[in-house]
Amino acid sequence: MKMLMFHTDFVEYEPVEREGRVFEEAETGRRRFEDVILALTTVEEGDDETTVNKAVSELKDYSSKIGNRRVLIYPYAHLSNNLATPEKALETLRILREKCRAEGMEVYTSPFGWTKALSLSVKGHPLAEQFRSISPGATGAGYVPKALMMEEKIRSFWYILTPSGELVPVESFDFSGYDGLRALATYEMAKSRAVSEIPPHVDLMKRLEIADYEPGSDLGNMRWPAKGRLIKSLIEQYVTEKVIEYGGMEIETPIMYDIRHSCLESYLNRFPARQYVVKSDDREFFLRFAACFGQFLMAHDMQISYRHLPVRLYELTRYSFRREKSGELVGLKRLRAFTMPDVHALCADIQQAKEEALRRFDLSVGVLEGIGLTKDDYEMAIRFTRDFYESNRDFVVDLVRRFGKPALVEMWEERFFYFVLKWEFNFIDNLRKASALSTDQIDVENAERYGITYVDQFGNKRHPIILHCSPSGAIERVVYALLEKAYRIYKEGGKPMLPVWLSPTQVRLIPVSDKFVEDCILLCEKLETERIRADVDDRLETVEKKVRDAETEWVPYVIVFGKKEKESNVFQVRDRASNSIRQMTVEELVYEVSSKSAGKPYKKLSLPKRLSQRPSFR
Repeated sequence: MKMLMFHTDFVEYEPVEREGRVFEEAETGRRRFEDVILALTTVEEGDDETTVNKAVSELKDYSSKIGNRRVLIYPYAHLSNNLATPEKALETLRILREKCRAEGMEVYTSPFGWTKALSLSVKGHPLAEQFRSISPGATGAGYVPKALMMEEKIRSFWYILTPSGELVPVESFDFSGYDGLRALATYEMAKSRAVSEIPPHVDLMKRLEIADYEPGSDLGNMRWPAKGRLIKSLIEQYVTEKVIEYGGMEIETPIMYDIRHSCLESYLNRFPARQYVVKSDDREFFLRFAACFGQFLMAHDMQISYRHLPVRLYELTRYSFRREKSGELVGLKRLRAFTMPDVHALCADIQQAKEEALRRFDLSVGVLEGIGLTKDDYEMAIRFTRDFYESNRDFVVDLVRRFGKPALVEMWEERFFYFVLKWEFNFIDNLRKASALSTDQIDVENAERYGITYVDQFGNKRHPIILHCSPSGAIERVVYALLEKAYRIYKEGGKPMLPVWLSPTQVRLIPVSDKFVEDCILLCEKLETERIRADVDDRLETVEKKVRDAETEWVPYVIVFGKKEKESNVFQVRDRASNSIRQMTVEELVYEVSSKSAGKPYKKLSLPKRLSQRPSFR
C-alpha cells in the first residue's frame, strides 16, 4: 500500500465519470472539506490485514503529530504499478476506513471507481506532506536489529539551533530565507525514505556513462563504466589523502563477521541498519555496514598509551552493505552496497573528544569543498540527548557557529543508541529530499563493549571515547550530490558540469578533417604528459555534431583543430564554465587546467584516446 498524506487548508473534489465496473455510489456535485488530512491511498497486490493495520497506525501517528484527527481517505491508483484488483482494493479501503473510525478518527470518504476533479491547498509547515510505503507481513530478509525498530518508535523533539545559540521549536522558527533547512526539517521529521519520484541524477548517471543498475545483482548494487570508475576512484583517493593528512592511519579489515561473536552481537542491536546474512559451514556471518567492527577488533589488540591519543584509524570500505528497503532505493542516493570512508578516533575523555570532533568538523567541510560542494549545497542536522546538550551546550553551539547558519536539532530525552551526539551534513536534491554526506558521532559505549583500553599517566587501564566520522559520506552519494547540483545549475540557466579535476575528459580535440587527426593525437599526448586527460574525436561525423556531443558529455574545454591552429599554436577554446570561446596557447591551457586541478589526485582515463575506437556503455 502506498499513501501520500497532506495536511490541507481545504480539499474539493467532484465525481466526473465512472472508471469501470467496480465503483461506489457517489453524490453529484462538488464536495469541500476544511482543515483535513487528505490521504491519497493506493492498494497494491498482496496487501492484507497486516498492511491495513500498519496504514491505520501511520494515519493515527500522523494525525497525532499535527493535532488533527479529520481524515479524508481518497482512492488514488497512481502511486504504484502493482495494483490490487478493483474488488480487492475496494474491500481493503472499506476495512481501512472502519479501522480508522474505531481508533477515534473522524473519517470522510471519496468514492471508489470514479474519475474526479480535485483541488486542494496544502499548509506550509514541515510535516504538511508525508509519503508512506507500507509492506504486508515481514520487513524482508536479513537481520533487523532492535535499534532499527526503536528508531521508528523513539520520541523526538525537534528544534532549530541558530549560530547565536538560540534553540527554537521547529514549529515556531521563521524559515524565510532558509528553504534548504525547511526541506531538511520536512524530510527528517517525516522519517520516511520511500521513493515516490525518480531524481534527475538517475538519467544523468546513465547518459554520462557514470553508473547504472546491475540487473544481475541484488537491488542497490551498481555497475560503474570506465568514466564513472575514474570519477569514483579520484574521489576515493582525494578523501583518503585528506584523512591521512589529518592523521588517519590507513588499515584494511574483513567484510564479514560472525553474527554470534560476543562483542558484535550486542553491537548489531545498537546500530539502526538492516544487515545481509551469509552462511559458511554451520555459522552465520553478516556483511559489514561500516568499518567499525574491524577497527574496533584491531584496537582491542593494540597497546595504547595516553601519549598516543587521539589514535585515528582509517579505512575506505569497498564495500559496506546495508539491506535498505527496496522502496527506498534509487540511483546513487541510497544503495545496499556502497563505498564509505570511515575514520575512528580513540580519545581519552569527553573533553578531548570534543576538541577532536571540532577538528574533524573542519576536515569534513574542507573535504566537501574540495570535491565541489559548498555550504550553500547542504544543511546541518545535529542529534543529541537532552542531558548531553545541557552539560555541553557551548560545544554544540560552537559546531553550529562554525557551520555559519541554523541547523536542525533532534533531541532525545533518553539515550538508546551508543552515541550521545551525532551531526550530519545533508545535501538537498532537486526533489527537496535530504541525504546525509559527512557525519561524526560521539560514542560512549563501544570501547567497553569491545574491550578497548589505553594506559593513563598513572598506569591504569581506561576505556576511551570513540568518534565515528565519515568526512565525505558514501562516495556514491557524493557523485549523486554533484550530479544533482549540476542539474540545479542547468535549471537555473547555467551550464551543468563536473569539477574540472573530476571530468573524465578535460580537453576534447576535434580535427576539422582527417589530415589533422595525427596532429591532434600528438597534442593529446603532450597534454597527457602535463597530467591532463585529453582525447580526439576522429569519428566520421561533422564538426558541428562533434561539438554538440562534447557539450552533452560536459567536456570542460573543446578545441576545433585545423590549419590555422597547427601553424599558430593558438587555439579557439570553447570554455564550458564561462560559456565562451577564448583564445589560448597550449601553455595557457595547461596552466588553467592544472590550476583548477591543483591539490587533487590525477589518474589517466582507461579509454582509447580516439573516440572512433571506443565502445558505448549505454
